[in-house]
Amino acid sequence: MSADEFELNCSTRTDLGKGASRRLRRLNNDIPAVLYGSGKDPVSLTIAHKDIFKATENEAFFSHIITLNVDNKKEKAVIKALQRHPAKHLIMHADFLRVSDKQAITVKVPLHFLNEEKCVGVKIGGGNILKTLNEIDVSCLPGDLPEYIEVDVIEVDLGDTVHLSDITLPKGVTSVALSHGEESDHSVVTVAAPKAEVEEPTDAPEAPEGESEAPAAGEDSEEESED
Repeated sequence: MSADEFELNCSTRTDLGKGASRRLRRLNNDIPAVLYGSGKDPVSLTIAHKDIFKATENEAFFSHIITLNVDNKKEKAVIKALQRHPAKHLIMHADFLRVSDKQAITVKVPLHFLNEEKCVGVKIGGGNILKTLNEIDVSCLPGDLPEYIEVDVIEVDLGDTVHLSDITLPKGVTSVALSHGEESDHSVVTVAAPKAEVEEPTDAPEAPEGESEAPAAGEDSEEESED
């Protein structure tokens, strides 16, 4: 866990629509956003692009409670969706979900893998670490939201796989996938054996000259019947 705090200054907007959003980005270098949830009406917002762009450079921003200063009123929220420009380093739109201290939320939390170089299956077995997941969906109260979840692979042997059920989650945090049953106990990381070098097959010895393949069954009898 870190002491990172994220706070964004916002203002409400009434000029809505695609044309208004384009003007907002072009003229003011701001982006449109929306705040919704907790049984309240959605609110359309304006946020300075430079502020949210800088915040998103920190991985913790995506798994952290964010304070939105909306017209001098503070709102607690998490980021739920972020639309980026397909070709430029620009953020186009942001969706924020209000949070309540007493209501559980579902958030994607990144996985941090520890001791990869010291892993038994790598250091002794010569294997390779293959990561299946880099983040997982968790459910918890806002106050219990982890910034990231650690996965220690030091004791993972060659050919072994770490599943969701093998990860120790912080107190008050549950895996969304595991809540759906054992069939959703997905693999997280595997130590795979190194690829073996394939030996080229040796050519089969040629039959000595003068020898021919044995006639197929029935050939002799056919020749005899033709006489």
